[in-house]
Amino acid sequence: MSKLNEYIKELDSLNFKDMYMNDFFLTWEKTRDELMATWTVADALRYLRENNISTRVFDSGLGISIFRDNSTRTRFSFASACNLLGLKPQDLDEKKSQIAHGETVRETANMVSFMADVIGIRDDMYIGKGNKYMHEVADSVDSGFKDGILEQRPTLVNLQCDIDHPTQCMADALHCAHEFGGFENLKGKKIAMTWAYSPSYGKPLSVPQGVIGLFTRLGCEVVLAHPEGYDVMPEVEEVAKKNAKESGGKFIKTSSMSEAFRDADIVYPKSWAPFAAMEKRTELYSAGDFDGIDRLEKELLAQNALHKDWCCTEELMKTTKNGKALYLHCLPADINGVSCTDGEVEASVFDRYRDPLYKEASFKPYVIAAMIFLSKFKDPQDILKKLEERGRKRIFG
Repeated sequence: MSKLNEYIKELDSLNFKDMYMNDFFLTWEKTRDELMATWTVADALRYLRENNISTRVFDSGLGISIFRDNSTRTRFSFASACNLLGLKPQDLDEKKSQIAHGETVRETANMVSFMADVIGIRDDMYIGKGNKYMHEVADSVDSGFKDGILEQRPTLVNLQCDIDHPTQCMADALHCAHEFGGFENLKGKKIAMTWAYSPSYGKPLSVPQGVIGLFTRLGCEVVLAHPEGYDVMPEVEEVAKKNAKESGGKFIKTSSMSEAFRDADIVYPKSWAPFAAMEKRTELYSAGDFDGIDRLEKELLAQNALHKDWCCTEELMKTTKNGKALYLHCLPADINGVSCTDGEVEASVFDRYRDPLYKEASFKPYVIAAMIFLSKFKDPQDILKKLEERGRKRIFG
């Protein structure tokens, strides 16, 4: 049996029919079968590309990206995913659009979607705003399609919102599955999702929330560690508790980084802003109180500085499982003596894990492509078979 047939056989065993003509907002809104289908298609697409088989399933069409926050990896991962499938990526620069002149979300969404098959959005900085905006865009194109304005209904992919970062966390989990020999081997593994010091202000909550919301689905022992006051959204903690109970995993909270690292199989030291502070920040922006924002930023930087000892050090790494835990980061990391004086991780630790970190990031384009693929094709197994049978070489020769 060829490797692709193994992926197809796995898909045959899963129920993911509701992903067809649907969007991808939060991982915990998807069933376990739907998550497994996404990872399986991601691996299948990667297998085809690595074997020089073209995966272009579209002859034309746009993949629209809307980034309301800076991005390198996710921006290029989305563009790569679109190109992999035969779509042309097109970034919507809101400063160059008519949005500044009062164009509504509904109008913008429809005007950019006449030939769009997917819209990817990153809107992560304002609590209560990002995910809501994504749903507004999705509802707008849904109406446009039903009213006959759009020839096709673009799929919406969450490239990071205020609640979750599904493409990142799905890539993280796929990387872990490859490192540990399969998703079944992640059950019972301890993952330390810990806060770490950063000299910068206002990092989103979506990565730690996405990690506790996803890895608890996999039966892991997920430990969320942070100093007092750096809480994440309480509703996401409830999701993690529920997931752990259903999967046979664990969800544990601690205010000790060393406790989280002890005997951990996977560590994810990452800075984020306190949920309460991010709520206040959103209120200040809504009120146009920029003096208040400046004051809040100074307060948070001072608060962060009290916890410079929250750093992924060589000493802490020695306390992990056999001293060899898998180190994860969504990048860019704040590296001691490299990108800052004091930060999230010691340079020697980061350097030792540099190649695995880059491999971790390499899964994201395939995860995004899989999300699009499963939304666009009712029978993805058949499409995968036809791609292999067609055997069109990606590189001529």
